[in-house]
Amino acid sequence: MRRRDFIRLFGGSAAAWPLLARAQTAIPVIGYLSARSPEDTVQVLEAFLKGLGDGGFVNGQNVHIEYRWARGDYGHLPALATELVQNRVTVLVATGGDASARAAKQATANIPVVFNTGSDPVKAGLVQSLNRPGGNVTGATFMGVELVAKRVELMHETVPRATRIALLVNPNNPGLMHDNIRLSKAAVQRAGLEMVVVEAEDESEIERAVASAAQQQAHALSIGNDAYLSSRSRQIATFALGHALPTMSESRDGVAAGLLMSYGPNQAETFRQAGLYIGRILKGESPADLPVIQPTEIERFSSI
Repeated sequence: MRRRDFIRLFGGSAAAWPLLARAQTAIPVIGYLSARSPEDTVQVLEAFLKGLGDGGFVNGQNVHIEYRWARGDYGHLPALATELVQNRVTVLVATGGDASARAAKQATANIPVVFNTGSDPVKAGLVQSLNRPGGNVTGATFMGVELVAKRVELMHETVPRATRIALLVNPNNPGLMHDNIRLSKAAVQRAGLEMVVVEAEDESEIERAVASAAQQQAHALSIGNDAYLSSRSRQIATFALGHALPTMSESRDGVAAGLLMSYGPNQAETFRQAGLYIGRILKGESPADLPVIQPTEIERFSSI
């Protein structure tokens, strides 16, 4: 990403906003916690800031955003969430999946939390129900993991020779990993296909995982729902191409990065809705009364 893009997106950053200066102003502070990196979240962050603006709040003018990035290391999320809480932010945004949302929820029972996640937030224990979240937590879900099975089916429809499909998962995110495996396995069994599972939790393991899929004679590679794996789409695409493996992901950004196909909700719109929710909370609404936002449209993209 170019330097001016960072400046535009992260205007009013922590480095340029000393704690003493913040203490002397009455403007609210948003803590933005992400499991990913700023370099691979430009579009969704822009969408979040647009939603925030649509709600009447502009970073650096009448609100300030403190960013914390785990850069794919989910183990850093609890400490980053605690740091934001200790900085007395007004509201927390938790993006990049269940791990980020869970870290924010565990860090505070008082500060409102708005999450973006790809799983079922009720099953994940984030909210009591989708319509009445209760407590201090609400947000938006892509319900991406629920679409894992459909991605397997679409992969086989597009590439009929793909009778053995490899599923790439992140063992650093065990709950989501097991859901990805369970749903994908059910899909391949229904279709009379075979599945192999390969794992990668950091950059050094991605090449080995893709090579392992090829060695196990997989005909295609489905990328499990996971924020870190999504952020490594370009790297995965490069290695998969080297092994002639067609690829399927959850996001249209993956296709832009070189993957063959994607099937999932418009993530940018979901982030925009989260920005709107932050604005509503800053104006006095309670997260307990704001229903969890669910996708209304599923997109299919292909580079074919």
